[in-house]
Amino acid sequence: MGNNVLVIAEQRGGVLKKVTFELLGVGAALASRLGGSVEAALLGSGLDNLSEALAQHGAAKVYLADDPGLARYSSEGYCNTLAALIQTIQPAIVLAGATAMGKDLAPRLAARLGVGLASDCTDLEIDNGRLLATRPIFAGKALAKVKLNGDPQMATVRPNVLPVPAPDASRTPTVQPVAAVVDRIRARVVDIVSAGVGEIDVAEANIIVSGGRGVGGPEGFAPIRSLAKTLGAAVGASRAAVDAGWIEHSHQVGQTGKTVTPNLYIACGISGAIQHLAGMKTSKVIVAINKDPEAPIFKVANYGIVGDLFTVVPLLEQELKALLAEQ
Repeated sequence: MGNNVLVIAEQRGGVLKKVTFELLGVGAALASRLGGSVEAALLGSGLDNLSEALAQHGAAKVYLADDPGLARYSSEGYCNTLAALIQTIQPAIVLAGATAMGKDLAPRLAARLGVGLASDCTDLEIDNGRLLATRPIFAGKALAKVKLNGDPQMATVRPNVLPVPAPDASRTPTVQPVAAVVDRIRARVVDIVSAGVGEIDVAEANIIVSGGRGVGGPEGFAPIRSLAKTLGAAVGASRAAVDAGWIEHSHQVGQTGKTVTPNLYIACGISGAIQHLAGMKTSKVIVAINKDPEAPIFKVANYGIVGDLFTVVPLLEQELKALLAEQ
């Protein structure tokens, strides 16, 4: 087994996901401790233009599997191709984002390789030459530090918890073509129903404005969406709002939704049930707006406003627009 770190680069529609750059940053630090380098595996079709960005963010080499059979994400196609690549280059560590794709691909790949996987990690380090991963357990109530048996050591990392390294425009990519293994794909994606135009995925957003039971109905999300638009934020929701049919499940934050770590999380009319807190309490700054001064959400909030969200949110948006206009 070698001493390099391999990052599985994630792209959607020919655009690299931010978590890929975060992984390259932590991957470079880990590889330095091992005396190796960080490399990237890029899969898809027509992606030659993305290798430069990977190199500028630290990838010493880009393994490119460019094939029409990989144009759309395929569990089997990606797993087959990556398994063959990993068995050839023998990296010490393999990293992927804890995104929808990463959560589907990484366990399948780990099973194929017969190794362990540390999932949804918030920190990675090297201890006595082995990967030491920090990950939340018990719905985020505690943090566990785990080591993995077998090689390569695999981990998925939660988006937005690690810094993005500054790009170095002087770096040029070293690209090695990789054969795509697409002859044994039994299930194929035939259509993708995209979210609304301009919708931001809550799992990767830097700012999220969420609504809960307190919005009162589908129309109650209007001020939430308006504030989110002003801030360039994603719209989130609690399970209560989703179960009531007021907003799509793709917006749900929490234990049965998406786990998020934005720089700013604004919770409007959300009481703060433990299931919701499990998905957002690692946010860097939490602002809670609720009529009930005893709402559990205030226990984790950095800033709290006791009041009616339909009064507070428009006033907050008005002030934010004024501040943004001054910049």
